[in-house]
Amino acid sequence: MSIEKEVARRRTFAIISHPDAGKTTLTEKLLLFAGAIHIAGSVKSRKASRYATSDWMEIEKQRGISVASSVMQMEYRDCVINLLDTPGHRDFSEDTYRVLTAVDAALMVIDAANGIEPQTLRLLQVCRAQQTPVITFINKMDREVREPTDLVDEIERTLGMPIVPCTWPVGMGKQFKGVFDLRHDQMRVFIPGEDRVGAADEIISGIDNPECESRFGEVFAHARQEIDLVQGVSPGFDREAFLAGQQTPLFFGSAINNFGVQEVLDAVVDFASPPGPHQALQRAVIPQEEKFSGVVFKIQANMDPGHRDRVAFIRICAGRFERSMRLKNCRTHKFFRPSSVVSFLSQRREQVEDAYAGDIIGIPNHGVLQLGDTLTEGEDLQFTGLPFFAPELFQTVEVADPLRSKQLRTGLAQLGEEGAIQVFKPLGHGMLLLGAVGQLQFEVVAHRLKHEYGCEARLASARYVAARWVTAEDPKELQRFQDANAHRLAEDAVGALTFLAANAIEIDVAAEQWPKIKFHALREHAGLIFHAHGVS
Repeated sequence: MSIEKEVARRRTFAIISHPDAGKTTLTEKLLLFAGAIHIAGSVKSRKASRYATSDWMEIEKQRGISVASSVMQMEYRDCVINLLDTPGHRDFSEDTYRVLTAVDAALMVIDAANGIEPQTLRLLQVCRAQQTPVITFINKMDREVREPTDLVDEIERTLGMPIVPCTWPVGMGKQFKGVFDLRHDQMRVFIPGEDRVGAADEIISGIDNPECESRFGEVFAHARQEIDLVQGVSPGFDREAFLAGQQTPLFFGSAINNFGVQEVLDAVVDFASPPGPHQALQRAVIPQEEKFSGVVFKIQANMDPGHRDRVAFIRICAGRFERSMRLKNCRTHKFFRPSSVVSFLSQRREQVEDAYAGDIIGIPNHGVLQLGDTLTEGEDLQFTGLPFFAPELFQTVEVADPLRSKQLRTGLAQLGEEGAIQVFKPLGHGMLLLGAVGQLQFEVVAHRLKHEYGCEARLASARYVAARWVTAEDPKELQRFQDANAHRLAEDAVGALTFLAANAIEIDVAAEQWPKIKFHALREHAGLIFHAHGVS
């Protein structure tokens, strides 16, 4: 099959939500309905032997939350779907933001009882900024939840974009009878589901079918009134507007009961687009190009604890990947031949013989690849858009047992490369500093240092509350700034110079005193491309 035809088959999307909206459960059920797994790990039964397929890290199993993004590939309706499950907790938002740079669409999961929640809104803003199309799934309709019309109104008002209802619930909670599929003019009758996909669902065709009202009575009559209302005020589905992030198709269901999942899976295939162009500093890269190019958007250490490996997750931006092909790392200008390249179904790995634009592949390596690295067959390219945010919380770190110092350094180096935490080495040779966006990041790092690297780390609050990366057009001016402020400067994991502040005023004062120095709240990893010029 040609590159053009293979690219046209690809759909690459991320699932995003606030914690506990049912995102990981929906991920499981999408895999189930696509036939990629035959029994779903119950996220509600953490004491049982089964865990969610997409939660593999030990701390995730203990806490029942996702703290790392997972990648899963499956085939459905002759399409190859690359599905990325992201952390819901805001403390791991950096990982999610970077994952969103590697997808062509997002599936937003909303808890029907809670509506739009803070993390949902944050992630939506990132999608809007990147013009990432969003499909919306309102989950947990089998519970006593808010009225669907109220949810629709809140979504439109909060997100500032029109919704296009594609399914509509008939009842809720104990009175939940199913969803009416507005796209196909039929009702799928609700039957509480199990972990497996069983017999075919019962379908009643036609909104005017008298069987609907005779079986479901007032509940269906009320739903029909709502359908008439929302269809009267909602626009029709406009694929161009959807792909531009200007409207969102809306679906209802209950992922835990396998309900409404089929419609969402079909929508991903029908609505989401195949891979589009990726912008590099040098030019726009078209996915149908003959030559391979890709970008490292995620590093994960110890996916296989027995091998202490690090896997670089690559979004293929153009062309075809073939096993053992010669690749160039555009950051180091060195060539290498990856002998072991894998695709994922969470813990399960399969050797990749070939892959195409839109696919996510993993290259196990020992620190050769970093976040943001661009890989090509020889052309010098640098893909843009992979964000690192200035941390807001800081802690010092030292090892409890001095004999385990090497393990601490190794662990921090690898976890820093992952982006799980930011590691700073003060120029004045003080204790190593950890920087994070959220407190839970520190807890996860301490847990992983102990269980994956065998060293007990002592973490303590540091006096810093803000950081800014610093650059200058004049190297001599940057050196003068460094000499005068060595006690407040550190280098991060890639050697970028960082100004540490005990309060926000210190940044303002430094900016006034050193007008030729630029302070940055955001940087892109590869090539050290800085943004947010000036104090921000």
